[in-house]
Amino acid sequence: MTKAINSTQALYRCLPAMDSLLLIPQVMSFIDQQGKPWVKSLLAQMLQDARQQIATSQSLPSWCLDLSHVAEELAGRIVCAQRQSMSPVINLTGTILHTNLGRSQMCEAAIDAVTKVMRSPVPLEFDMGQGKRGHRDSAISALIHELTGADSCCIVNNNAAAVLLMLAATSAGKEVIVSRGELVEIGGAFRIPDIMAQAGCKLVEVGCTNRTHLKDYAAAISENTAAIMKVHTSNYHISGFTKATEEAELAALCKARGIALISDLGSGALTDLSRFGLSKEPMPQQMLSDGVNLVSFSGDKLLGGPQAGLVVGDGELIAKLQAHPLKRALRCDKMTLAALEATLMQYRNPQALDTQLPIFRKLSRPQAELEQLAHQLVAACTPFYPLFEVRSQASQTQVGSGSQPDVLLDSVSVCFIAKPGSQLSLQQLDSHFKAAEIPIIGRITANQLWLDLRGSDNDQQLARVLTQVGKTIAAMSLGGSQ
Repeated sequence: MTKAINSTQALYRCLPAMDSLLLIPQVMSFIDQQGKPWVKSLLAQMLQDARQQIATSQSLPSWCLDLSHVAEELAGRIVCAQRQSMSPVINLTGTILHTNLGRSQMCEAAIDAVTKVMRSPVPLEFDMGQGKRGHRDSAISALIHELTGADSCCIVNNNAAAVLLMLAATSAGKEVIVSRGELVEIGGAFRIPDIMAQAGCKLVEVGCTNRTHLKDYAAAISENTAAIMKVHTSNYHISGFTKATEEAELAALCKARGIALISDLGSGALTDLSRFGLSKEPMPQQMLSDGVNLVSFSGDKLLGGPQAGLVVGDGELIAKLQAHPLKRALRCDKMTLAALEATLMQYRNPQALDTQLPIFRKLSRPQAELEQLAHQLVAACTPFYPLFEVRSQASQTQVGSGSQPDVLLDSVSVCFIAKPGSQLSLQQLDSHFKAAEIPIIGRITANQLWLDLRGSDNDQQLARVLTQVGKTIAAMSLGGSQ
């Protein structure tokens, strides 16, 4: 026992002193580039890790045995520490608008617009014509009027915020009537009843889960009613014996009774999606035409823009939203507004959306093109063959993020199946894909790892990354056979 203790103590005595590490020429070069405090903190962590290794395995890391390796170890840690958490990945999960992977990708016009406003002062709240303070929502409000006919527009940081502000500004302290079949919960435990409570409204439920009639709404209106609220069930679908009251009918009722009709549209399509193989989605311009006073929707779902929440509609009601104290807390910054404006400008030419907006480009990509890509990728996957069977297989892609829950688009996937006796599992292969220079995110189901090709943005890049991972897998296969 004494000998073991002495041996461990000897290992601790082998650890270099911090002062000696700081004098290594390559380390001094890193200090010149990165600054002494941060480099010193990385060296301190290296020493701490070495002490932990001595305590757990009675051994020293290689850099302690040969100090010429200190700079190499330090360089690796600097690279890891400087790697940004939001680095690009290749989304082949089979979900186009993947919430955990950032939802919509920006069009080139939006990327260019954001880059410009990051580099220069911009008239965010300055009226260039009158030379005085303006409003940050004005430009987009004018564009929304052009595209939808809405009087005005209020922009906040997401649709949940839009719903909260819409309710707080129009209905605080009063009743809001909602169909029981529309009391939705979306991701992150966002529930309509909870958001109403936060806005200071009293929820009045009417109808049944599957059927709500106009008479149900009419019977629930009281002297304290501020609004009827419609909620688009964008993340689930009820079929069978159902009945929902149309917006035009509700608008006539609300106008006759002197209350507002407001709507949480959620995913927010501004164009007919049927030409992309999707179901026809309710659009803000149609709802406004039907008499809805305020409509809220997202910027980063079916609109194809940045994360934002838009409330469009009646000018007097929008003015209440703009004047509410919550608006300042929920407002968008110049980068979001620049990206949103550039995205909305693409809707001036709806027929070009599938070439300008990434979401529509992916949704409209021909099946035959995906099949050809799959054939090429499978042919390039020979390095995987010793351990995995690789094949092309028909699959289906979903839009995602609470949009079009009952619609799946035909797609093609490259599938990996572990061969009997393979030294690598699908989970380990998945880890190799995620550790690639540009991580590939697929999904494991039915004992296969699926890479859904409808999510590909750059086919050449995808082929290159697959080849790199394949070389790693091939090297492991050779190592295992020796």
